[in-house]
Amino acid sequence: MDTANLSREETAARSAAITLRSIRVELDLTGAPERARAGFPTTTTLEFDATTDTTWLDFIGEEVRRVEVNGVEQQVVHDGARIALSGLAASNVVRVEAIGAYSRSGEGLHRFHDPVDEATYLYTQYEPADSRRVMACFEQPDMKAAYTFVVDAPSGWEVLSNQAPARTDRGVGVQRVEFAPTLPISSYITAVAAGPYARVDGAWERGEQHIPLGVFIRRSLAEHLESDEILEVTRQGLDFFTDAFAYPYPWGKYDQIFVPEYNLGAMENPGLVTFTEAYISRGAATDAQRAARANTILHEMAHMWFGDLVTMKWWDDLWLKESFADYMGSHASAVATRFHDAWVSFAGKRKAWAYQQDQLPTTHPIVADITDLEAAKLNFDGITYAKGASVLKQLVAFVGDDAFFEGARRYFAANAFGNTTLHDFLVELSAVSGRDMTDWSRAWLQTSGVSALWIETDAEGRRALHQTDPRPHRLRIGLYDRIDDRIVRRDQVELDVVDERTELDLPDADLVVLNDDDLTYAKARLDEHSLRTVEESLSAIEDPLTRALIWSSLWNATRDGELDAARYLAIVRTHAPSEANIGLLSGVLLNAAYTLRHFVDDERLPAERREWTETTWRALQAADAGTDAQLSWARGLAAASASDDARHAEVREMLDGRVPDGLVVDPDLRWQLLTSLVATGHAGADDIAAELARDDTGSGRTAARRALASRPDAAVRRAAWDAAWNDLSLSNDHLDAEIAGFRAGGRRDLIAEFDSDYFGRIGHAWSTRSIELAQRLVVGLFPQSESSDLVDAWLGENEAAPAALRRLVIEQRDHLERSLRIRALSRS
Repeated sequence: MDTANLSREETAARSAAITLRSIRVELDLTGAPERARAGFPTTTTLEFDATTDTTWLDFIGEEVRRVEVNGVEQQVVHDGARIALSGLAASNVVRVEAIGAYSRSGEGLHRFHDPVDEATYLYTQYEPADSRRVMACFEQPDMKAAYTFVVDAPSGWEVLSNQAPARTDRGVGVQRVEFAPTLPISSYITAVAAGPYARVDGAWERGEQHIPLGVFIRRSLAEHLESDEILEVTRQGLDFFTDAFAYPYPWGKYDQIFVPEYNLGAMENPGLVTFTEAYISRGAATDAQRAARANTILHEMAHMWFGDLVTMKWWDDLWLKESFADYMGSHASAVATRFHDAWVSFAGKRKAWAYQQDQLPTTHPIVADITDLEAAKLNFDGITYAKGASVLKQLVAFVGDDAFFEGARRYFAANAFGNTTLHDFLVELSAVSGRDMTDWSRAWLQTSGVSALWIETDAEGRRALHQTDPRPHRLRIGLYDRIDDRIVRRDQVELDVVDERTELDLPDADLVVLNDDDLTYAKARLDEHSLRTVEESLSAIEDPLTRALIWSSLWNATRDGELDAARYLAIVRTHAPSEANIGLLSGVLLNAAYTLRHFVDDERLPAERREWTETTWRALQAADAGTDAQLSWARGLAAASASDDARHAEVREMLDGRVPDGLVVDPDLRWQLLTSLVATGHAGADDIAAELARDDTGSGRTAARRALASRPDAAVRRAAWDAAWNDLSLSNDHLDAEIAGFRAGGRRDLIAEFDSDYFGRIGHAWSTRSIELAQRLVVGLFPQSESSDLVDAWLGENEAAPAALRRLVIEQRDHLERSLRIRALSRS
């Protein structure tokens, strides 16, 4: 086994034999601005008790220079991932001197040089197991300790960690910052950031509590930072969670930092939460984008309790933090901020992620069987996040808000600064709700799959509700009628459903909505009469949550081949231009584009693409000036124009400054528009160079790389293919840009020749690249061929390949098979 891929069994044995007390980490980052310097000195001192005379520390870096155990130097035994320790006593002090490597993949200590002002920025990202790229440690969540970080950095830099500085010593051109020790935390949520970040300060106060707030961003983006709203949401969140959890925020300060080339949306490091810069608009943003940012701020804040204060014992119970944080992000948004429609976006977009993931052959229970770190890395998925949150939403409907939050309060009080499993939470919830949660847990947390619900009417007019994969549901059925030009709810029936078939006594209605109010987790189908009502009048439904459920039902039926793709696209063309909820609209635009790429057969595809391009153009012209709808349709036009050039002249005019009144064409939209012209051959390298001169920023350089790789030329696509696999200097974002350019415009005629080569490369990439970059290659370059023969052959010949790699390939095969099946159905 790869020694970097720690297993559940061996880490459990290690934590049983080792009691960790404290860790001191000293980092010398003074050389970070020097591009030629690939590494940084790191010294770790660990104090722990042991009932064994041997163990190991985890470290991945350039080299280990010295290991000292209880004052005695030992021979360095390091296999690239583990440092062997021997001669341990009952109590030990171990010191490790090493050289870590600056990251370009977003794993460990990532380094970014800003082309705008040549400034250097550093930040760490560890989950699930990359703190070992910065310090020698016990890389597992159940070995908590107090961490003290000491950082040497250039003068003038902001230097940040989980705690506030306890002492700062300033020298000539350098500074040493020693931070106060943390409370007991796991290694994966420790954090360091350093660089000339711009800073905005604030505070939150409640009684005797005073929490300093900080918001940080690169200087070249500071003018775009909406710090007032970020701080407002932060204060609203601290108000809400302090009351909801009845446990004061324990981490001292609350800094939030937006960082470049970030692999995630955000990370819940206590006292120093990191966010992707994608949450910062460079000129134009919809309110749905701001709502998503607020949701993420609150999601990460929920982790300060769910995940940081109380942490899962091993990654099997990842849901104990991610499902809860996902639920809390939407709940707190809806009740504590101005974004009251958070559950609309959840129903319309977030649950779609869960439904898709839960239908893959690799789906798993919410409480998963995670045998090792590679499996843990892949389990940050739609099941752990969105399905888990959906199930918790149903649980709240089942036991009530009061019981749910009281269970959470008792859970925190009983397990603060400790590690837990599913059992620990269920004990507290059962006690306060008066219900035995065993059956609920078995049905929803410990089994996989998604039920489908639909109503059938027999010849005598009797109705029954049917479900596949039966589970207990508490749901509501909404009965809607057409009144003048509106569709409004006349009545609602609430019931508990357990069996495959449940008889119903329902009156006739123009529209019957199963799972009205979105209480349960299930794919709810529309009957044919309701579907006809939706085709005619979807945009006449006043309630946005109901529209979200309808859009979701349509999309699920299309993905399952039960609703013809052409019929789905016709509904979108008719009603999306009238969709007032921008969160729903953005999701519908993405789903329409996916349908065109994957579910429409080749014969109909040119006509469907053309109709969609015209729809986006007409909707853009009709949208009110300066609205979110106008911006959304402009983005939709740019996406559509990458594969259909009917409006290339108008796209060029928009780049030349002739835009609809009120439309803000910021640098990111300009790149989208230009790249669509490049992909269809209506712009070239000179246009890209001119645009880069206009926007020579980090984002601009990434966008230029994508645009160059999008040119519809076989040699260009081959160069992008070669760069993706072979250019090891590419950062994570630049790798994504090469992959996106390679696939631009859906031009199978330019890239089909690489299908076989892909399967010859993925094994080597998995064994030699970091899992983050390898995953991007395996997923991003998977061939969208006309059969599954090549992937079936690879799976047959590589049964011994790493389980995580096989999982990714199996999932991509399933997506391909679904696309082929639906396209075949549309031809029949």
